[in-house]
Amino acid sequence: MKLLSAIGGGLAGAIAVTLIHEIVKRVESDAPRMDLLGMDALSKILKHSDQPVPESDTLFKATLAGDIISNAAYYSFAVASNKKIWTRGSLLGLAAGIGAVVLPKYLGLNPVYSNKTAKTKVITTSLYLAGGIIASAVAKSLDSK
Repeated sequence: MKLLSAIGGGLAGAIAVTLIHEIVKRVESDAPRMDLLGMDALSKILKHSDQPVPESDTLFKATLAGDIISNAAYYSFAVASNKKIWTRGSLLGLAAGIGAVVLPKYLGLNPVYSNKTAKTKVITTSLYLAGGIIASAVAKSLDSK
């Protein structure tokens, strides 16, 4: 896999997760609120670092940028190999989704944002799985050009 193909796939997967999440949270009452989870995490990091916590709008934008960057790096890693790209993208996407459901309470974050209901858990996991699949598809397509 070419480096630019992996990066392009990773970025596509990250943007897809973000866009799907932003749409779903507007139309589904049981949608996960990964934006609020990220804002919770960033607020706590800033407070523990004795840094001022920005206002909500700025905090949202910073969290959104951080999500896209970190998810792009994660999905790029997932699709960086020529071997079993679909399996790797899907499994690492699934792992990210499960982590988003399981880890918040252990990290001292509000677990309700990704665990509100069984439906919320399924949507959360599906978001990240979709990101892995999209990253695989885009990376494979870019690599064949």
